[in-house]
Amino acid sequence: MASATAARVNEHGCSDHFVRRWSPRSMTGDELDDATLLRLFEAAHWAPSSFNNQPWRFLYVKRNTPQWDALFNILIPFNQSWCCKAAVLLLMVSRNKMEYKDAPNPTHGYDTGAAWMSLALEASALGLVCHGMSGFDFDKARAVAALSEEWTVQAMAAVGVPAPASQLPPELASKEADVSLRKPLKEVALPLDAWLASRPKATL
Repeated sequence: MASATAARVNEHGCSDHFVRRWSPRSMTGDELDDATLLRLFEAAHWAPSSFNNQPWRFLYVKRNTPQWDALFNILIPFNQSWCCKAAVLLLMVSRNKMEYKDAPNPTHGYDTGAAWMSLALEASALGLVCHGMSGFDFDKARAVAALSEEWTVQAMAAVGVPAPASQLPPELASKEADVSLRKPLKEVALPLDAWLASRPKATL
């Protein structure tokens, strides 16, 4: 599964696991044991959050169980075409209110993203496929999870055992070799004064 990351360059010497993580789609259809799954959730469990609220919830279904269709059926057809070989589907939701007081939590999505990235990095370290998705019906996800207003649907993900790209439909197999690069670092991390200088000038 190295082809999509082979062209990446670690320009400033960060830990290599950040550079080598990516989001393939090809999976074997094998199941994951509970110990491995809990290891992923343990990684997410230690993510930082505002006031240690830990607003994230990972709602999951395992393949070959009665609950599988509840999440699989809310995926768009494109994602169903490859998620059918996943071992686990995740629905990530976050509590948008503080737990210690009845007030909005403005960073619930940010915090949940930190937990998701921790899970994704652990999956990568274990050699697993871990692919996040926004291609699903958010309203149906709310209904499936019986979410009240203090909960926000964030994303879904598929986790599984990697397989050769040749096992995917041809139109998807070619995507496994697509180079997955990033914007130049100077575009996403810049001094405040440089950012302000690039903004449109206010008119009176």
